[in-house]
Amino acid sequence: MILPVHDRLRAHLTRLLSALYGLDEPSLPAIALEYPPNRDLGDLGTPVAFELARRLRKAPRAIAQEIAGAFGTLEGIARVAAAPNGYLNVFLARPAFLLDRLNPERAELLAAPLRDRFAGKAIVEHTAINPNKAAHIGHLRNAALGDTLVRVLRFQGVPVEVQNYIDDTGVQVADVVVGFRVLEGKTLDEIREIAKAPRFDYSCWDLYARVTEWYEEDKSRLASRTETLHDIEHGGNENAEIGAFIADRIVRCHLETMARMNVAYDLLTWEGDILRLKFWAQAFDVLKASKAVYLRTEGRLAGCWVMPIEEDDKAQGPRPKAQGSRDVKEDEAVAGGLQASGDDEDEATEEREKVIVRSNGVVTYVGKDIAYQFWKLGLLGKDFQYRIFAQRPHGPLWATCSSGGRTDHPAFGGAAYAYNVIDVRQSYLQKLLKQALVAAGHPEGAERSHHFSYEMVALSHATARELGYAPEPDSEEARRPFVEVSGRKGLGVKADDLLDTLMRKAAGEVASRNPEFSEAERERIARMIGIAAVRYFLVKFSRGKVIAFDLEEALSFEGESGPYVQYAVVRANNIFQKLQQREGLDEAALLAALQDVPPGELTGEHGSHELWSLVLEASRLDEVVEQVVRSLEFSVLAKYAFSLAQAFNAFYHRSPILNEEREDVRRWRAAAVIYLRNQLARTLEVMGIDVPPRM
Repeated sequence: MILPVHDRLRAHLTRLLSALYGLDEPSLPAIALEYPPNRDLGDLGTPVAFELARRLRKAPRAIAQEIAGAFGTLEGIARVAAAPNGYLNVFLARPAFLLDRLNPERAELLAAPLRDRFAGKAIVEHTAINPNKAAHIGHLRNAALGDTLVRVLRFQGVPVEVQNYIDDTGVQVADVVVGFRVLEGKTLDEIREIAKAPRFDYSCWDLYARVTEWYEEDKSRLASRTETLHDIEHGGNENAEIGAFIADRIVRCHLETMARMNVAYDLLTWEGDILRLKFWAQAFDVLKASKAVYLRTEGRLAGCWVMPIEEDDKAQGPRPKAQGSRDVKEDEAVAGGLQASGDDEDEATEEREKVIVRSNGVVTYVGKDIAYQFWKLGLLGKDFQYRIFAQRPHGPLWATCSSGGRTDHPAFGGAAYAYNVIDVRQSYLQKLLKQALVAAGHPEGAERSHHFSYEMVALSHATARELGYAPEPDSEEARRPFVEVSGRKGLGVKADDLLDTLMRKAAGEVASRNPEFSEAERERIARMIGIAAVRYFLVKFSRGKVIAFDLEEALSFEGESGPYVQYAVVRANNIFQKLQQREGLDEAALLAALQDVPPGELTGEHGSHELWSLVLEASRLDEVVEQVVRSLEFSVLAKYAFSLAQAFNAFYHRSPILNEEREDVRRWRAAAVIYLRNQLARTLEVMGIDVPPRM
C-alpha cells in the first residue's frame, strides 16, 4: 500500500520546512504528492517549492535544492532530488518496499496508522426492495453499489452496519394481498401452500402485474387497495396477517437472490415496527417543538402538518412523483394508493410545503423516513426490539421487532455516518431528510447523512432479444438506444433469471476451455464468473449514468469486464504454481531468498523500470479506495482493476518469467507477480468478486 509512504513523507517534509524556514504549522503550504510521468524522474514528486517561492522570495529550483540537501534519511526513501524545474522528486527504496508488502506482519504494521484515522460507525442502508415480488435487474445495481460501499469502508477500517429497509406496510404489499384475496379468493392457509412451491416471488410478480391491470380497467377497484392498506397499517386482521406472511416470504427470496451476488446484511429494518413503536411520534414532537413543521388551518392542505420547502430545494428542477416506498427502481403507480389513503395533495403543483402528516392523521412516507434517519444517527431517543431472522455460517441476521425481542443483540443504530443508497429519483426526498435534521437543531446530523444516488438500468437491444423482452420492430421503443422495462406491468428482467443466464453462458465457456472439469467444478467456476460479470458491469459506469446491461459485454474474457480481471489473477497464480513445481520453492522460501538476490531487475539497472512500475501501480489500491470513498464513484475502482490487469498482461507477454534464464531476474519477476496477484485479488474482493482456481 502506498498511503503509509505518503503520510510519512508529508510528516517528514512538514517538520523539515518548519525547521528550515521557521514556518509554523498554520502557515505551512499543503504538501501535494504526485506521480512523475516516468520512473527515471522519481516515484513521487511534490511542487511544494512552488508554493513557497513567493513567500520566501526565492526561485522554486533553489528551494527544492535546499529541501533535498536537508532531507536526511527517512524509512522507505532511497533518495530525493531537486528537478531543474523546481519539483522535488522522491525515489523509494524499491526492494524493501516490495518485500515489506509481501510480509503479512510488516504490511499490517504499515497499514495500522491509516485505520486509526477513522472514528465511529457507519450505517449503509441499501437494496430496500418492496417485499411484493421478485427482485429485478435494477435492484442488482443498488445492491452491487451498496455492498461495494460497505466493502471499501471496511477496507479502510471503518466499522460498518449494513441495513436493508423493508417496506412491509406499503401499497405494493397491499396490492398483492388484493390479488390473492380479491382476484383469486385465497385464504391465508391457501397462500401458505402456494408459498411452499419454488419461486413464490415469481408468482407474486405475475399477480402484481395482473392487479395493476385490474385497477386500470376500473378505477373504483382502488377501494380494495384503500381497505387493505388500512387493515395492514392497523393490524389485528386477516389482511394484515396475509400481508405479513407475504412480506416475510418475499424477503427470504430476496435474501437468497442477494446471497448469490455475495451480498449480506446485518439488520433488516421493518417499516411496520417504526409505526408500531411510534418512532414518528417522537420525531414529530421534536419537529413541532423546533417549528420545523406546522399545522395548516386553511386551503387544500387544511388539517395537514407540513414542512416548508427551502428555496434551494425548489430550484433543483422537477421533483419526482411521490412514491410509497424507498424502492422506486420502477414506475410504480402508487398515486392512486396515496389518494385512496386520504392524500389529495397534487405534487406537480406543490410549491412551498411538503405534507408530513395527512389531515386524517396518517404519517406520509417522508415522516417515516425522517424518524428512521433520526434513529440511525442516534438522535431519536428510542430504539427497536430485535429478533434473529435467519442463522448464517458467519453469524445471525437480525431484524427489528416491536415486542418480545432478545437481549443479546448487537448495538444497532447510533452511527457517526449514514449512507442511504437510493436511486436518483429520491434525491428530492433525501434533501428533505437533511432539511428536517437542520430544522430540528441537528446540522451535524445533516452533514453526516449521505444520499448515495444512482441512475437506472435498462437493457441493450441484443440482451433484450436474448431474454425475451425485445420491443416490436416498428415501435417507438425499438428506435431508442436501449430497452426500458416496467416491473409494474410485469415487463422486466428478474434478477435470478439474469444470473441464471450469465452462469449458463459462463459454464459453456468454461467447458469449452476445460473439457476435463467435472460438472460440479464447472458450475462452481461458472458461478464465480457470472457474479464477476454482473457486479463489475454494474459498477464500471459512473453512477449518474443510465446503463444498458449487455450480456456479451459483461461476460467478455477480453474486454473491460470482471472475467478479464479474474483471468489476470488466475494467470498470475498459474505462473507461480509452475515456478514452484519447477524450483521447489514455496512463496515464503522465495521471498526469504530474495534478501540476497541482486535487485537490478527491480531497481532499473537492467535498463527498464517496467517491473517496478507494475509494483508501484499495484500498491496504489489504498489510494484508489480513498478516492472512491471521498467521491462515492466506484467506476474509479473498476477502471483501476482493469488497468492493472492490462498492465500485467502486457508485461507477461513482453517479459517471460518461467522461461527467463537469469535466476535473479526470474525471482524478482516472480515476487512482483505474487504482489500484483494479491493486490488484484484484494481489489476484486472489495468489489465483491471471488477468484476461481481456473478459467
